[in-house]
Amino acid sequence: MDDYERYEAECKMIRKTNERLLSEFEVWLKSSGLSKNTIEKHLSNIDFYVSEYLLYEDATEAKDSVNAVGMFLGYWFIKKARWANQSNIKGNATSLRKFYTFMYEKDLIENEDLVDLKETIKEGMPEWLATLDRYDDPSVEDVW
Repeated sequence: MDDYERYEAECKMIRKTNERLLSEFEVWLKSSGLSKNTIEKHLSNIDFYVSEYLLYEDATEAKDSVNAVGMFLGYWFIKKARWANQSNIKGNATSLRKFYTFMYEKDLIENEDLVDLKETIKEGMPEWLATLDRYDDPSVEDVW
């Protein structure tokens, strides 16, 4: 099996895990009393993160990617998601906080990881939004 076939096989297994995780996350969100539209938005945001971003270059499981959120929101999402705007970055941050809280409650990540994620989002958000503004401004040459 060559590297690409190995990568594809790993992605296939991770996608199955992601389907189960997303189903369980949906139940978890429903138990918190959120509206159907809000739940669908969180699920869509997390599906994009786990199925697109985390499998883009490497086959990475959600439980192993808490530290990837900053690169996702501050760079990759801005470049790859044509619908990226301030509201979507903030919405994705909220979805990721909820998702990793769910992952913590399932004992799939450590409390320290969750605390670090929340701190990363809190500290990174102003710069991510500023980067988005620079990215959308055609007069800015060095966005990053």
